[in-house]
Amino acid sequence: MTTGFSIFVIILTLITVGGSLWLLFATGSQPSGTNPEETTGHTWDDDLQEYNKPLPRWWLWLFVGTAVFAVVYVALFPGFGNLPGILKWSSEKQLHEGLKELDAASRAVYVKFDGRDLADLARDPKAQELGRNLFANNCVTCHGADARGNVGFPNLVDADWQWGGEPEAILTTILEGRNAAMPGWLAALGGEQGVKDMVEQVKALAGRSHDSTAATRAAPQYAMFCVACHGADGTGNPMLGAPNLTDTVWLYGSDNKALYQTIAEGRNGVMPAHRDLLGENRVRVVASWVYAQSLPAEVAQQSTP
Repeated sequence: MTTGFSIFVIILTLITVGGSLWLLFATGSQPSGTNPEETTGHTWDDDLQEYNKPLPRWWLWLFVGTAVFAVVYVALFPGFGNLPGILKWSSEKQLHEGLKELDAASRAVYVKFDGRDLADLARDPKAQELGRNLFANNCVTCHGADARGNVGFPNLVDADWQWGGEPEAILTTILEGRNAAMPGWLAALGGEQGVKDMVEQVKALAGRSHDSTAATRAAPQYAMFCVACHGADGTGNPMLGAPNLTDTVWLYGSDNKALYQTIAEGRNGVMPAHRDLLGENRVRVVASWVYAQSLPAEVAQQSTP
């Protein structure tokens, strides 16, 4: 809080505690006169009078104790403006200490997986249980609870891998993240018709029904602009994150509209790095779980001896 607001809080606190004590003793004192039946002078219905009776002593000292507690509290804890208090306590500090304790306990659980091969961890029931939990807490927003992805987010349970499906490739993807950039080719292809022709060429590579005349027109442009990444046969290049165009797996959709948008405007896919977020051992465990999803069921279910 600002210095001005801190001063305001301090003054308000002093007025509240001091004023409460003054009011308490002023109203809780013994009658001013010698007559114990002294009234306040207020009368209702001719004979209904208000007596000036003091508060019970125990009640009075209970309020005093409350005021003393308030003074001790603002002395020990940061309740007096910006003053940190004698104990230097703060909710942020307590949160960080709790997180450190939790992290230490978690490290003790995951240290046993340090450096172990992902193929080995993929058959370790404990690693798979932890990996599934880590995936549920960190990955489902993009890849879905069933790991089957969505438009623009890869399906992790099939055998199609944009950056490679080997254990170390998956580990690198999660640890370091990936950036896939497909530039827009509208201008390079000569405008709308050139993009439409290239759509037919891509469909031809995938073995889908297509306009052969349009695909033939686009073949030279494919050889000029697309071969470097996707290959002459369209099978792609995992080293570059260039997708295989000959299969039936389409990250952004396979209809003409989706293909046109991809070629004309380009795509930018980002997989954030999780090394700093999870730590290497946790990433290793969740990577083993992801790897296990693409293994044959009978292999993935085998436990490590």
